[in-house]
Amino acid sequence: MNTKEKIIEVAIRVFNERGFGQVSIQDIANELGVNRRNIAYHFNSKDELLAAIADELWAGLDKERQKRRDFPSFENLTNETKMYYAFQKQYTFIFNDLNVIRHPLMAKNFRKLCMQTIKDNEAAIAFAIKLGNMKPEPFPGAYSNLSLAIWVLALFWRSQQLIRDVHDSMEGPKVIWSLILPHFTEKGVDSFKAFFGEEFYHSIGDPFEVDLGQAFF
Repeated sequence: MNTKEKIIEVAIRVFNERGFGQVSIQDIANELGVNRRNIAYHFNSKDELLAAIADELWAGLDKERQKRRDFPSFENLTNETKMYYAFQKQYTFIFNDLNVIRHPLMAKNFRKLCMQTIKDNEAAIAFAIKLGNMKPEPFPGAYSNLSLAIWVLALFWRSQQLIRDVHDSMEGPKVIWSLILPHFTEKGVDSFKAFFGEEFYHSIGDPFEVDLGQAFF
C-alpha cells in the first residue's frame, strides 16, 4: 500500500469514527504519525480527500451493480441489498451524513445512482410480470412507489439499524421481500421458494400477533 492509499484508508476510518465535519487534515496526520505537509503533498484539502474516497466508492458500486444490470431478475435483489449494506458499513460517514451526501462532490452521483437503481427495480418488476411471477399493477403508482421504496431501504438500511442497534445484514433483504412477495402470483411464490428455499420463505419475519385490546395500553 503506497502513501496515498494509506492516507485514504486512515481517513475513511477516522471519518467513520468521528464524522466528516469533525475531522481535520491535522487529525488525519496525527493518526498517521506524520507531519501535515506529508498529507498536503497528496491532498491539499479535505475536499480533495473526499473526492478520492468518492472515486473509490463509485468505482466499487459500479462494478458490483453491473453484475445485476446484465439480468433484471429479483434473484439478484438479495445480493445487491447485501452489497449496499457492505458499502454502507465501509463508508459509514458518507451514508449517515446528509451534509456529505449533498456535498457538491457527492450529490450528482448519488442522484444518478438513485435514478438508475429505481429504473433497474422497475425493469425487474416488468420482467417478473412477463414471466408470470408477479401480478399486474394493482393500482396506478403501486409499482413505481415499490421501486422507490426498494431503493431507499437497500441504500440506507444500515443507518436506521445503527439507531436500533441491530447489525443483521439479512434483515434488510427480508424486509424488502416482505413488500414484494404479496404481489407475487402463486407461480412466483413457488419460484421464490425453489430458489431461496422454504426455510428462508418462512423466516422473512415474525408473525404479526398484536392484541388490539392491549395495543393502546
